[in-house]
Amino acid sequence: MKQVPYFISLQEAITLALKHKLECSTEHVDLDNAHQRILATDLHSTVNDPPFDNSAMDGFAVRFEDTKVAPSQLEIIATSQAAAGDENLSLTNGQAVRIMTGAPIPIGADAIIPIEACSIEENTVTLNQPSKPHFIRKCGENIAKGEVGLKQGTYLTPQAISLCATMGHATVPVIERLKIGIISTGDELKSPGDDLEYGEIYESNSYGLSGLVKMLGHIPVRYSAVHDSIDALRKQFDVAAEECDLFITSGGVSMGEWDFVRKLMETEGDIVFWRVKIRPGSPPLFGHWKNTPMFGLPGNPVSSHVVFRMLVVPFLRGSLNTSYPLDRIVHARLQTNVRSTKDCLTLRRVTLRSTIDGFLADQPKHQGSGNIDSLSSADGLTLLQPGQSGDAGELIEVLLL
Repeated sequence: MKQVPYFISLQEAITLALKHKLECSTEHVDLDNAHQRILATDLHSTVNDPPFDNSAMDGFAVRFEDTKVAPSQLEIIATSQAAAGDENLSLTNGQAVRIMTGAPIPIGADAIIPIEACSIEENTVTLNQPSKPHFIRKCGENIAKGEVGLKQGTYLTPQAISLCATMGHATVPVIERLKIGIISTGDELKSPGDDLEYGEIYESNSYGLSGLVKMLGHIPVRYSAVHDSIDALRKQFDVAAEECDLFITSGGVSMGEWDFVRKLMETEGDIVFWRVKIRPGSPPLFGHWKNTPMFGLPGNPVSSHVVFRMLVVPFLRGSLNTSYPLDRIVHARLQTNVRSTKDCLTLRRVTLRSTIDGFLADQPKHQGSGNIDSLSSADGLTLLQPGQSGDAGELIEVLLL
């Protein structure tokens, strides 16, 4: 085996992985299919928003000078409706135009009186309060034609897609969804629902990792669990490398006799680094199998989830040139002692409670890396730096899940 970086910091691991970014393609999709996609280029507005000065209220368009003193009476000369406005409609001294929300502002008007502040009798409106020069949405005040409304790398949320439509785009350029293979390994693994023999457990990691991939907007390819066999692993690696942009394994990467993922990568793959200074989850490796990037994650359920969040997510974020998902970090005061380590970033599962004095962090479940319940019920992960005490009462950083 060639010498590779071994037992390195998380930041070193991320930096090394990002020297091998994925090559991503672009496609155009309609807005109905743009949710959870990553914008491939800056998106410029094709129009001003709003495209004309319009009313923010139902009421009357008036001249501010005519309505400084209440009550005041004006002649109603016309009505301006949304989608039915007359671009030549104008008013002069002593006149008012009935106007609907979103309707164009008549020429000469510079104020809107809300309908609830008016009394109407035939063609005369009495304004019961002084007007103010507001309730008018100015042309282009939200976004101007040609302005960048969404930047490259934006994760397209429902509100972002609404903005795409507002800017006049029926389709948008996005990064093609990545196909990410997921391979669980181990003789002891059985599919959920099957009968268990002594020594067997239900395979759960691939389902959790598949969900994480979907949350990022990509396509998981979940393969059947592979038995502890070099030949079986090699065949499955070949399939995943052919079908996927990236594949992830869980299990078989530590230092034991039956850790065949590590052994196969050492002898036939190309390892970039092995082992990272985080707890839980220190055994991961990253490399290539037949030019396809792969991450080898630990087999313990908590460790596989944590390593995906701390290592795979930054790799995908960097490859796609996006800031999604953002690392949301809060400060919280520990309610119990949290065991840290002297040389690793410690990522304990904690629940959070909001108080007037800030967040309080507790760890109600035992912290074994095989206890997925402790992660399922957690709100975040502690970010205890190497050597940090983790004593009760200490204010620490917590990464929200």
